Amino acid sequence: MIIVDSALKEREKTNNPVKVGIIGAGFMGRGTVLTIERSVPGMKVSALYNRTISRAEQGFDQANISDYMYVTSQDELDETIRSGGYTITDDPMLLCRSEELDVIIEATGEIEFGAKVTVEAINHLKHVVLMNAELDATVGPLLKTMADEKGVIVTNADGDQPGVLMNLYRFVDTIGYKPVLAGNIKGLQDPYRTPETQKEFAKKHKQKPRMVTSFADGTKISMEMAVVANATGFRCKTRGMYGPECDHVKEALGLFSEEEMMDGGMVDFILGAEPGPGVFIIAYNDNPIQQGYARYLKMGDGPFYTFYVPYHLPHLEVPLTAARAVLFSDAAIAPAGPPVCEVITLAKKDLKAGETLDGIGGFTTYGTLENSDTSRAESLLPMGLSQDCVLKRDIERDEPVRLEDVDIPDGRLCDTLWQRQLDQFQEK
Repeated sequence: MIIVDSALKEREKTNNPVKVGIIGAGFMGRGTVLTIERSVPGMKVSALYNRTISRAEQGFDQANISDYMYVTSQDELDETIRSGGYTITDDPMLLCRSEELDVIIEATGEIEFGAKVTVEAINHLKHVVLMNAELDATVGPLLKTMADEKGVIVTNADGDQPGVLMNLYRFVDTIGYKPVLAGNIKGLQDPYRTPETQKEFAKKHKQKPRMVTSFADGTKISMEMAVVANATGFRCKTRGMYGPECDHVKEALGLFSEEEMMDGGMVDFILGAEPGPGVFIIAYNDNPIQQGYARYLKMGDGPFYTFYVPYHLPHLEVPLTAARAVLFSDAAIAPAGPPVCEVITLAKKDLKAGETLDGIGGFTTYGTLENSDTSRAESLLPMGLSQDCVLKRDIERDEPVRLEDVDIPDGRLCDTLWQRQLDQFQEK
């Protein structure tokens, strides 16, 4: 949204910056601090949470901010922000409850923790930007309705694939082409990768092995495409999506069924293609005059056309998502209604009764995309709820795990929200 830059410059001119609280000072959280403080006018990281406070300090230090204050109370945090200062804390609820902050960026990728802070922020009338596709894919539709009731925005982040895809979807739709496939460009897919196989790559790129594993084993892309499906209404046409290999994104036109694309739209991905990592939309336009223009513009003969973005820049673009929420009440990407797709749990290896599932990016299971009506009909366990569930029976490798196959831990908010989501949308 090009208009955002002008609006932010106006906030800078009037000395009224958008005040941001960031929850999570990991790799992406610290990068977001750097971007906002060094590059974005009219915006300020007024508060930064991390469980390990040295990470929060690092976030400000690398942005050349030295006058931050460690705070432990609501009054300390609010007064420091009000006076134009910077704060760090190991209590995330201080950010969620602060009347001085305009928007919260949730950058942990944790589902149970992310659910707690998001609900608290919404209840205190805060806009929330989720750098957390895992949470959004699991209970995003309910969080959206909760935010609507409070008059605030909850949105996934521009810069990550779902937000970039939705920007492209809206652009293509606005210029008169009908989106029929929303796609991701992925370099690797191996459901049996583990934190052990990925530890060297993670170390090289200063990432957590479990997070890198979720990228490699297909769980992350499944979460991202569930977010896209829930925003567009597009479905997956086969469990796990097709994911055909090709050399360039322009070849995608010949890799998917026109009949399936035209049947309500679909989400999918291509594997190993250039330019990556990016996203693409396949869109339809059968107007013969427009087809003539398209040939002139070297877009092809139609009626199907490929539009693509060859990159995604999470820590650079998430500040724009926060600005859109605060300044224009506009979500980069949010669920449009009931869940359309969700991510189910499959065994990464043969598992035995009594084993505890170790969740996203672990050794025991991986997640894959499925349509929500099929998932509910088969009572499949959402991957976002799988952490610490205990198996009641043996499960073979690649077999889906069902809700009746596990004992779910007591007292988790994410389970309560998921059940509320089921109840709410079943009533409709």
